[in-house]
Amino acid sequence: MSTDRARRVEVPSDLPSEPDLTDAHYTSAFELPTPTARSWTPEQWARAVFEGAPLALRGVLLTGWTAVLRLRLGPWPSPKHILGRPIAAADADSITVTARSRLITAYNIVLVRDASVVWTTVVRFERPVVRPIWGAAAPIHHLTIPWLLQRARRDAPPA
Repeated sequence: MSTDRARRVEVPSDLPSEPDLTDAHYTSAFELPTPTARSWTPEQWARAVFEGAPLALRGVLLTGWTAVLRLRLGPWPSPKHILGRPIAAADADSITVTARSRLITAYNIVLVRDASVVWTTVVRFERPVVRPIWGAAAPIHHLTIPWLLQRARRDAPPA
């Protein structure tokens, strides 16, 4: 298992066509170096990160998404959703999950490369009231996503 930590990186230029970054209010990307990246599909990585999170953390995520951000989520478990977030697009190298509300539109894009996994978050505020809410949530996001990526890597099958 690699001891390299997930770290914040520039948002990749090779993201799938969705989402449009020109109207994004927030973007971030975290890269997890791992020689076992291709041992899972992008969907498996996304599920390991969100659905494999500890129960208490999943509860915090779902509460924040639904009660605070008012995101409309689908069923879980579901082959068309990841922790309730609809799969918008998927191919051999990436998956995009989305969620929308009157307050925000949010995307998470997982890119699987030969030796790393890159998790990108793109958020567009649909109402100005979201700016301070996201300002409070962003530092938590910056800690949680790298931790969840590293936790998922622990469970990934060998290359």
